[in-house]
Amino acid sequence: MTARILAIAGSDSGGGAGIQADIKAITCLGGFAMTAVTAVTVQNTQGVSAVHLVPPEIVAGQIRACIDDIGVDAIKIGMLGNEAVITAVADALDGVTVPVVLDPVMIAKGGAPLIEDEAVWALMQRLVPRASVITPNAPELSALTGTDIEDAADMLLAAQELLNAGPKAVLAKGGHLDGDELTDWLVTRQGHQGFSDARIATRHSHGTGCTLSAALACGLGQGLALPEAVTRARAFVRQGLQRAPGFGGGHGPLGFFPLP
Repeated sequence: MTARILAIAGSDSGGGAGIQADIKAITCLGGFAMTAVTAVTVQNTQGVSAVHLVPPEIVAGQIRACIDDIGVDAIKIGMLGNEAVITAVADALDGVTVPVVLDPVMIAKGGAPLIEDEAVWALMQRLVPRASVITPNAPELSALTGTDIEDAADMLLAAQELLNAGPKAVLAKGGHLDGDELTDWLVTRQGHQGFSDARIATRHSHGTGCTLSAALACGLGQGLALPEAVTRARAFVRQGLQRAPGFGGGHGPLGFFPLP
């Protein structure tokens, strides 16, 4: 049976990130993508110029409509925007036991804020503890834990601190750290594991976090163990960077193709 993956995230009019990237990633990896749109953003490769949040009751309604009729095997959560939407999502998922991948989207690639400051507390209280895995980059991990992150040792310590907030696992992404090699760290209560590759030098990296978390949710929904799901999701993102179509004058989108 095809895995049913629900993506709860914002819409990117430029097609490179958000719900659009989620649908493409899930489809390329053999899943069936469903969506609950939390926000409509006006953006392209050069940045976000406006954000319109979807009413919380409509967000919750989308979630329930998908789960009650079609069913769900895994959930990816991305941009949420404010405390009211976070609360609506948490309430709508009450009793749902499938894997949840939480991508704590806070700042767009171009620097625009995508969540209200006061909503971070609600995120930590309502959604972080129920996540099967949370996928912060270094700035997001720093914001969630209140720690400075300058190297891999700092990242591992911060990831362990975030793990203490309740998620089953933390995938701390190392793309913002210096160096020619990029390492993501998977931290669980059983220990930690590094996933390393040579850095790909490109400006066409819009939507890497959205794509990774959607691909990870798809893998978990298809029954892959977490390390295997991480390995496949990272391979999918790397292929996307290598096969980027080169669109736009800013941070361009990835290329979306099935893995060989």
